[in-house]
Amino acid sequence: GLPESFEAPAQAPDAQAEGVHSRTALVVEAREGLLTVFMPPLETLEDYLSLLAAIEAVAADLDIVLRIEGYAPPRDPRLKLLKVTPDPGVIEVNVQPAGNWEECKQITSELYEAARLNRLGTEKFVVDGRHVGTGGGNHIVVGAAEPADSPFLRRPDVLASMLRFWQNHPSLSYLFSGMFIGPTSQAPRVDEARDAALYELEIALQQLPGKPDDEAPACSPWLVDRALRHLLTDLTGNTHRAEFCIDKLYSPDSPTGRLGLVEFRNFEMPPHAQMSLVQQLLLRALILRFWRKPYTRPLQRWGMRLHDEFMLPHYVMQDFSDVLADLRDEGLAFDPAWFDAHAEFRFPRFGMIEARGMQLEVRYALEPWLVLGEEASGGGMARYVDSSVERLQLRISGMVDSRYVLTCNGRRVPLRPTGLAGEYVAGVRFRAWRPWSCLHPTIDVQAPLVFDLLDSLSGRAVAACTYHVAHPAGRNYESPPVNANAAESRRLERFQPFGHTPGQREIPPPEHNPALSATLDLRYKPG
Repeated sequence: GLPESFEAPAQAPDAQAEGVHSRTALVVEAREGLLTVFMPPLETLEDYLSLLAAIEAVAADLDIVLRIEGYAPPRDPRLKLLKVTPDPGVIEVNVQPAGNWEECKQITSELYEAARLNRLGTEKFVVDGRHVGTGGGNHIVVGAAEPADSPFLRRPDVLASMLRFWQNHPSLSYLFSGMFIGPTSQAPRVDEARDAALYELEIALQQLPGKPDDEAPACSPWLVDRALRHLLTDLTGNTHRAEFCIDKLYSPDSPTGRLGLVEFRNFEMPPHAQMSLVQQLLLRALILRFWRKPYTRPLQRWGMRLHDEFMLPHYVMQDFSDVLADLRDEGLAFDPAWFDAHAEFRFPRFGMIEARGMQLEVRYALEPWLVLGEEASGGGMARYVDSSVERLQLRISGMVDSRYVLTCNGRRVPLRPTGLAGEYVAGVRFRAWRPWSCLHPTIDVQAPLVFDLLDSLSGRAVAACTYHVAHPAGRNYESPPVNANAAESRRLERFQPFGHTPGQREIPPPEHNPALSATLDLRYKPG
């Protein structure tokens, strides 16, 4: 939108008028049946609008249609921009900032509706029938119209609280993100594969001022950038590919870096506008909570628990319930039911079986993808991503632990109690397919997975189910499903509530994996 106070000139300015100096070139070209005007770079918005108004006045006098291209208007807090950019596989839309919650709801709802009317989807289906995000953004940017009004520059302790809270609650990193997670993803956590960075981050957070009082001097805006810039990065030092991106907060390196903005990159676009809005509401509530009361808990050394427990839906949602409980304790009443759709979308259920009063549920779990080493390809050097490993969560309810044992392909699953009577949960990690370039290329595909619920008294299976990573009859799908019904059909085809290992056999002993205590990794052979 243009400034309300701006008035266009009645006619084109005279080039010989006093005070008018031509410093840049205006290029006009007839192309594709239209007269195209290439705008030059200008320093102020008023100059840009004056030139644009003069061009439009000439076009009106000549009764011709113009196409404007070239340099965009200079940055100005009075100007609202909506940018649409084609990206590989997605259409990137950068929406204008919202001044309040009602405007935020309007922008998000209209964006989703416009996408639908243009036959653009906010979701997709992979070949095996799983319902996933588009792989695009939905990154949430928070700041203010003027950099000086940014909450993270006015109160650096709010950003410090956000960093501490996110690091203490891994669910915030994994519940709303996309398929590509882990230390080499687009939004890695500060402590993923960078254990030493936590110690340095603690020192950096100590350099930021706490909640100010009436007598505290103002904090220099550049201090936040200098304290955190080299820690909020990915493994290669890229400051943009970080969970908390402060490239545009207050970097002294360039004018575009001093906008007072923080980008939260761990959010991927959900399939419905209301799901996106509840994410934005959560982030707004967290900022309000830390504005009132800073979060000062020390950083946690999660270690391998990040890629063990917090890859499983049970532990993610358990941790997220603690996040909502913290907000409720501070007077911000969030209903956990608001996020049920996110949980089902992120962790779809493949199937369930019942036997002897017990229920065994199989759900999708998270798996970090790793970027491999450089390899020569047709276009030069390439670095592939290994997505050949998958993970499932097994949940059993109503089980007597001293009698029944759960196995996967003959190996014992490390069931752990959830705290509810008779309920246990565990993960299973396996090689789902074997590409030509991957980690451990000598390990073959380990699917299908046969889960047996063994009775230790008889040594026989009392119930079983089978999970396939592809169609069990060998049907080769060449393209993703066309809609949700076709996708659900493919998911149902891959889960069979039968297929036990016949005969009586010995109960396999528990396995010890020093890295993964909650997960059975079929690729790992205990010593």
